Amino acid sequence: MKDKLYDNADSFAMSFDEEWENIDCDDITLKIDKVFALLSEHPFLMSNPENARKMAEFRIFSLKKFQ
Repeated sequence: MKDKLYDNADSFAMSFDEEWENIDCDDITLKIDKVFALLSEHPFLMSNPENARKMAEFRIFSLKKFQ
């Protein structure tokens, strides 16, 4: 997915999920920060960091996607 990045939530969600699985960290907030550091050049994160964080937290806490 890294070769095609778009300035939208779907593209960011796919990239976020992929990176999330590759990071070993028990602190969820720290893990989000590490993923964001890796995705720092993603168009959606750059143009909309507040919504990117909300979306990441929604995926983790509301959807319980990674538990």
